[in-house]
Amino acid sequence: MKLARNIRILLLISSLLGGTWVMAQDQTTQGAPVPADNTKINQRDRNSNQPTADQQKESRSDRDITQQIRRSIVSDKSLSTYAHNVKIVTQNGQVTLKGPVKTDDEKHAIEAKAAEVAGNNKVTSELSVKP
Repeated sequence: MKLARNIRILLLISSLLGGTWVMAQDQTTQGAPVPADNTKINQRDRNSNQPTADQQKESRSDRDITQQIRRSIVSDKSLSTYAHNVKIVTQNGQVTLKGPVKTDDEKHAIEAKAAEVAGNNKVTSELSVKP
């Protein structure tokens, strides 16, 4: 009884260690994944004249505007993941939209949703279309 249990434990441990070794070998032979490089895109966020997410105002009205726009975008299931993740920055009622979207239609849909909440002349779009 005890011997059979010890053999099962030994087999389990060896299979776990063997699987780990195989996975480690597989990663080294295929090469490390290339890290994402958003340096060029993020350079625009270093410009102090451009609104960034950390500059979102904490006033109740600005937070409400941002929240309503985000809900409207996320609830639209026809939009891509890119579109669902655009940056929305509201400062004193002025909304700035940033980030990539898949199509011109998505860009226009997001701009329209933001304008519906904030007002037509209160939205600045810095959305870009990425294939």
